[in-house]
Parts: sequence; structure tokens; C-alpha cells
Amino acid sequence: MRHRYLEVTFRNGKLIAAYLYLPRRPGDVSAHTERQTDGLLVDYTTDGRAIGIEITAPSRVSLEAINSALNVVHQEPATPEELAPLAAA
Repeated sequence: MRHRYLEVTFRNGKLIAAYLYLPRRPGDVSAHTERQTDGLLVDYTTDGRAIGIEITAPSRVSLEAINSALNVVHQEPATPEELAPLAAA
């Protein structure tokens, strides 16, 4: 996968979690996870590449917090449009 994308999970019509997939190679899997901030966890491969950001508390996480996490893993900032599903829910 060359581009990142956001996947959101709903239960009974309520947003409960989201996952921001980062660019990855075929076969990449998460080898370990690190807490970035409250509500954000970053998944890494065995060779240390970030492959995704788990958003465990979408109603409490801001664009600024997500962009801070993206900065830590050397990714471009997200735009409000990219994360619009979080705001809409």
C-alpha cells in the first residue's frame, strides 16, 4: 500500500475506534505498539517502520494530536479532509 487511509469502526451507530493505515510493504505486520498520547497507539514493524496509528478514543483525539504522532513517525501531516470521518461521527 503506497498511500495512507483511514478506517473507522462503528458499533450501534456510534464511532468506537479508527485506524490510520500508513504506507507499508506487502507482508508488513505489527511487531510492537507504542503509546503516543492518550488515545493514540503507533504500530511498528520488526525493523522499526511505523505502519499504522490506532485511534482508540476518537472523540477525544484532535487533528493536532494525530499530526504530532505523524510527525514523530516522519509522515506528512493529515488534513482536516483526510480525518473528516472522525469529526462527522
